[in-house]
Amino acid sequence: MPEAARQALRALHGQFHAAREAAAELEAAVVAHARQDETARRLATIPGIGPITASLIAATIVDVGLFKSARHVAAWLGLVPRQHSTGGKARLGRITKAGNEQIRTLLVLGATSMARRAEQWNSAAGAWVRGVLARRPARLATVALANKMARVAWAVMAHKEDYRPFGRAAAAVAA
Repeated sequence: MPEAARQALRALHGQFHAAREAAAELEAAVVAHARQDETARRLATIPGIGPITASLIAATIVDVGLFKSARHVAAWLGLVPRQHSTGGKARLGRITKAGNEQIRTLLVLGATSMARRAEQWNSAAGAWVRGVLARRPARLATVALANKMARVAWAVMAHKEDYRPFGRAAAAVAA
């Protein structure tokens, strides 16, 4: 290999390592913020939502009261199907992809991770994901799970409570 090519590769290698270290420092700062911020800490209790996603949601949705319901949050994120309805016949298309692309992408990535581990996920949500995967393609199931995660995130922020895998009804019965 010519010496000029070696020097260029060494320079690129150094830049790559510097970028990797900078990314690691930024990620550590985001994780530290997620541990300190009460809303981000609550959001991180939801399966499929990590500290980066939780911090982004907490920083973006400052006032959860702006959304009437969880469906409004999912629609704002573009995780609901586009409607092509006519004559009383409901036809649903692809997701709208409106709203915040970064949050939507991170939710879908988290949902994809959770869907891949659906067999070991022993809860009502895991059973729901397994049922959807049995009936629908994997990508559709992951987007549906991302929609559900966005709705759960709204509930966690609106009620200022940690995520409970079996919902409010089970907690009320236990009390």
